Amino acid sequence: QVQLVESGGGLVQAGGSLRLSCVASGSIFRIDVMGWYRQAPGKQRELVAVIISGGRTNYADSVKGRSTISRASAKNIVYLQMDSLKPEDTGVYYCNDAVVATGARMPRIYWGQGTQVTVSS
Repeated sequence: QVQLVESGGGLVQAGGSLRLSCVASGSIFRIDVMGWYRQAPGKQRELVAVIISGGRTNYADSVKGRSTISRASAKNIVYLQMDSLKPEDTGVYYCNDAVVATGARMPRIYWGQGTQVTVSS
């Protein structure tokens, strides 16, 4: 089994910064993709940022230029640095990884439990 645990959420004023972390643990052979999604109240879950093995990244237009996704591969950790936060960044942020488990041939998608980010105006 694989578990993802997020941390780093909280309450911050507009213009502030937060750094989210997600640690993957368990029977992991390889992690192909690590990413962050968020879900605002009453809205669908949306992609925030993703990083692919090799280092290629992709960001939602709404966070481009204000957020940086990175990974510590040796530790199976993905980070999301968010700067110049806006009230519309408020939501539950979920870690999402495509993991090849030990003994498996294909990757499987795993989700964390989410961490709340609230940006006050």
